[in-house]
Amino acid sequence: MRLPHIKWLYLTVLSIVWGSSYILIKWGLVALTPLQLGSLRLLITTIALLLVGYPSLRGLTRYHWKWLAITGYVGTFLPAFLFAFAQQHIESAVAAILNALTPLLTLIFGVLFFKIKVLRKQYFGVAIGLMGSMGLVWGGLSTSGILNPEYLLLIVMATCCYAINIHFLKIHLVQVGVMAITLGNFIFMAPVALIILLSSDFFSAKTFEHPEIYTSIGYISVLALAGSAFAKYLFNKFVKITSAIFASSVTYTLPIVALFWGISDGETITAFQLFSTVIILFGVYLSHQKKAA
Repeated sequence: MRLPHIKWLYLTVLSIVWGSSYILIKWGLVALTPLQLGSLRLLITTIALLLVGYPSLRGLTRYHWKWLAITGYVGTFLPAFLFAFAQQHIESAVAAILNALTPLLTLIFGVLFFKIKVLRKQYFGVAIGLMGSMGLVWGGLSTSGILNPEYLLLIVMATCCYAINIHFLKIHLVQVGVMAITLGNFIFMAPVALIILLSSDFFSAKTFEHPEIYTSIGYISVLALAGSAFAKYLFNKFVKITSAIFASSVTYTLPIVALFWGISDGETITAFQLFSTVIILFGVYLSHQKKAA
């Protein structure tokens, strides 16, 4: 398959998988606390990756290990808990929509701190995509009636983490294999995640008295295996074959998937939100480039 086609295939698959993550978080929070959800997600993912990817760690240098630790905590650990806490008070579709700020922040951080070159059409693409995401935010907040600035800020903080992490991957780990990056990230996060899980009363009898506990654990297991292990591997590969700006554009398309999941769970979507998704897709198209940034 030609490289341009592969890029769009990756974008589509990641949008579907990550777009489904927000509803899984929502369902997982029915019986789990944010700390339990985030730590359990990370630990299940680590175990799964160790089973298939341990040989990929051979030959890594101290420099590589340092940046594997940094990118793990910046790009995965912090967002996992930020989203879990935020979605206690924000609907799943709105959380996904706010995540669409990532491409804009990727561009801003890239220009300000990482000296990347950006094509003119990328500026237009990001601007148009941002307009579409703002439309989705407006529509989502107006229909849900949820206005919690402090929890919206948690999502913005997570998007900043994603944006910065993309540049770290492109600059510091470009020569490291995709599986090594993915597994290396989780190896550093697992000990802290285990400490958090043990201190969260997850193994207490009270936790397992909840009638939905096993269902919630099941949802988080799916989230860990698909949304973290598989999707993280695919995204790291995606970053290697495309520009930082286009790689971040996945956060423009996943809200569309999240919106339809929200509808199935009783959340509301309006004609204005559907119109905004068209604007988003056009922005993603413009952000695609022939040359790497």
